[in-house]
Amino acid sequence: MKLRFLVLMLALSVTPCFAQSKAKADNVPEIPYDSVSNFLKLPDGLYLGEGIGVATNSKGHVFVYTRSGDTRLFEFDQNGNYVREIGQGLYGFEFAHAVRVDAQDNIWAVDEGSNMVIKFNPEGRVAMVLGRRPEMVDGFVAPPPALEAQPYVFNRPTDVGWDAAGNIFVTDGYGNSRVVKFDKNGRFLKQVGTRGSQPGQLNLPHNMAMDAAGNVYVDDRSNTRVQVFDNDLNPKAIYDNVGNPWAICISPGPHQYLFVSNSLPDNGLSQFRDITGEIYKMELDGAIVGKFGKAGKQLKEFSTVHEIDCRNPDELFVAEITAFRIQKILLGKKP
Repeated sequence: MKLRFLVLMLALSVTPCFAQSKAKADNVPEIPYDSVSNFLKLPDGLYLGEGIGVATNSKGHVFVYTRSGDTRLFEFDQNGNYVREIGQGLYGFEFAHAVRVDAQDNIWAVDEGSNMVIKFNPEGRVAMVLGRRPEMVDGFVAPPPALEAQPYVFNRPTDVGWDAAGNIFVTDGYGNSRVVKFDKNGRFLKQVGTRGSQPGQLNLPHNMAMDAAGNVYVDDRSNTRVQVFDNDLNPKAIYDNVGNPWAICISPGPHQYLFVSNSLPDNGLSQFRDITGEIYKMELDGAIVGKFGKAGKQLKEFSTVHEIDCRNPDELFVAEITAFRIQKILLGKKP
């Protein structure tokens, strides 16, 4: 039964973007890059499913959120050696969507299937839960969109982020098309977004990132744009020249960069074969510095990038949903 739900939800996940235009910038400089072959060392008998999420902590450890028959969260060390599995058999794990690590090295898993955002402390114990899984459900059944989104009830959430004060931001993506702000203790503060294409509206907020000033950058996927909100969730800017954005990331440090993946999956249907696999490197004001990558499943090619980790802006990790893998990418490196 769970496999049937996986197939159904993957179809629902990729369908909305196809009707949108795929506007992207022209004459963008190419950034040299290379890929590290076989970086992750999996134990015998353990294999990754779909590459859904990837994040690193302050030690350089890599956290991989994957789904096949089950949703699983793995940790690897800075050299790619397997360390442990986190949350095995957890009630909140049903259909993975994103993993992030905060400034205190807490690990946050966003589960689209259980409608929960789960905070693990660095030791791997559950420390906070936002949202609630519907009771008496065998597998993932998507609830219908609510007439009015409830503060503490998610409908297929997609990502999480934090500002310097510890406030928590959640993109409640597939069902509610909104961004929700909570305080550091999980108390609801504010929300923005209804389904639509006007400024301030959203159509599948699929990924998000925060800058040092607390601004919120939302991958507004089915509107084929990145939309920027200030810390109080007021609309600030729109970047609509990045193709079909599926994943975004903002690097830390004094000079922050915005990375945006332009992904369109090849599902075998002729009208959808114009696939892309590039990633843009941008200034926070939307100016494009350069791009790298092309579509495919070989090294240095990308097959539907679902999440990016850019803790080091010259050393990225990308999770690829249709290639069932994580790639470590070195920017500025010629092969």
